[in-house]
Amino acid sequence: MALRGRGGAPFGGAGSIVKAQRTGKILTGKNAMKIALDPYMHRHLSLEALARKVAELGYEYIELSPRDDFLAWWVAPRAYPERIQSFKKALKDHGVKIASLLPMYRWASPHEDERQAAVRYWKKAIEIAVEMGVDTMNSEFGRGPSPDRSHAANCCGGRYTVESSEAAWWRSMEELTPIFEREGVRLHIEPHPEDFVETLHPAVDMIRMIGSNNVKFLYCAPHTFYFGDDMAKMIRDAAPLLAHVHVADTYNHRASSGLRYICNPPGAHVTVHQHMDIGQGEIDWDVFFSSLAEVGFDGIVTSCVFAWEERADQSGRFMCETIQRYVDKYWGKPKRKGKAKP
Repeated sequence: MALRGRGGAPFGGAGSIVKAQRTGKILTGKNAMKIALDPYMHRHLSLEALARKVAELGYEYIELSPRDDFLAWWVAPRAYPERIQSFKKALKDHGVKIASLLPMYRWASPHEDERQAAVRYWKKAIEIAVEMGVDTMNSEFGRGPSPDRSHAANCCGGRYTVESSEAAWWRSMEELTPIFEREGVRLHIEPHPEDFVETLHPAVDMIRMIGSNNVKFLYCAPHTFYFGDDMAKMIRDAAPLLAHVHVADTYNHRASSGLRYICNPPGAHVTVHQHMDIGQGEIDWDVFFSSLAEVGFDGIVTSCVFAWEERADQSGRFMCETIQRYVDKYWGKPKRKGKAKP
């Protein structure tokens, strides 16, 4: 499938484009990079209206993040059969596909009742993915137990340790990985600020330890400054498992002696970052996209801006067009078939 630009028009010819690993050459092939929109800023729309909106903004793919009428935050899915069928019809009518479903459940909670509930919700979400014809899901490692269980019960504070959250996550993965493999669904996982694992290299190591071709790594660009300073090296290090990236800009919270943000009281333990339009923060996007091209990345590229609900349409169009320009720059435009003009 060719990459799509504004208005859903294909940029390429009849074939899809794939980056030949470490060469910079564009080939036609069965797989294709997918530029998707996380439509969280449009979550007020019905599912049917959402499909139309995503197409209007120029995207062919959606990464469907949590919303109350489908895969709600932390609780059992709300996607009953009639709702699924109506959404599938709207997607088909508007020429839009689901690149990935993004559930968020407490699968890393040291509270066994929370963890078991999360695993049940995951199993149902996998069933929904299969029914929707979706072959990819993505999520975060997790922030441990619900903060409602005590005054400071997340894995970064309170009476629960990072180790207890990691142990709970491993128990969940031991149960869920065989299901992902059996159903042919891929899982892409990202470390997130405040998770029990916030940085890149421990996260990559853990995914390697799972040892499943169905479980891969997701690099979230607005989390870069929690990962480290050398973005190109981090992308190279993650490359064998890298299947998915999130694209949004952020400030470097460690810059200017830690005074990019001023939090009171001084020394308060907070994790701050943004999800802004490309160019509004401090990510070096030429380094980001050129590094992806160098390692032969051809997975899902999701625009995940959350900062501008008051101009969500403008942001969505800008991100689609800007991502496409970087793809054209570093992967090359796909050649159109046809006779050369004399």
